[in-house]
Amino acid sequence: MGRYNFSPLRVHQTASQLLETGRIPSKPPWYDVLSNVPPAQTLVRPQHLQHRKRKKPSRLFQPQRIGYREDHLREKFFGDHPWELARPRVVLENDGKDGQRNDWKEMNQSQRHLDGESVVQRQLWLLENVNGMTAAKAYDQARREFYALRHSEDIERRIAKEEAISTGAYFGKTALQVGMELEDKAYEEWKEWAIKQVTAIEQARGAAYTDLESEQAPGSTEELDAGLHLDTIEDAVPAQGQHANGGAAVHP
Repeated sequence: MGRYNFSPLRVHQTASQLLETGRIPSKPPWYDVLSNVPPAQTLVRPQHLQHRKRKKPSRLFQPQRIGYREDHLREKFFGDHPWELARPRVVLENDGKDGQRNDWKEMNQSQRHLDGESVVQRQLWLLENVNGMTAAKAYDQARREFYALRHSEDIERRIAKEEAISTGAYFGKTALQVGMELEDKAYEEWKEWAIKQVTAIEQARGAAYTDLESEQAPGSTEELDAGLHLDTIEDAVPAQGQHANGGAAVHP
């Protein structure tokens, strides 16, 4: 068989020969169609032209990038304080204009909780309303105010807890305590498993050394039997200068 199969190209020719010789009584239904539309003679598909330089896709149908001045400030603050993102936040608003009612002349706002967004808005206000204020200075001042307010909140929370405990209140374990207990439990389980593994390895190693010493011990039964046989042979063999008992004399 060759590389290419030309049988489809000879279908019409073969059918014509069969009709002439009377091998088939009538024309097949596809005979006239195949004679009018013969199969293609090209066996290889033409290769499309490929451009070496690929043009960049047009940005005509892509949405424009929307950016705000606060985006860089948020990236800076939350990059330095990633755990602030773990604090729960309330994103529900009344009429969509709650942010317009805040006055960021000071960090503490009565209508919203203290969070990282407070630092961003306070820093933005300092940049827009204080002459000669740089981004670094505004960021440092906003952080100092934020740390002071967060410290005062922690003191108020601790005092409220101590007052509640003094009046008979009971508080369960904190999330940190529960996590530490689970970690200690997992460590103890791993420690018990590790001790068992070390003990098994030491026992296997000791058993291997014991077998090796027993095989190489000088007082083994096989070595003792071999020594007795050697002693018997040495007694039977005459020493140098003695004549052998029995047997024929050896003539030089």
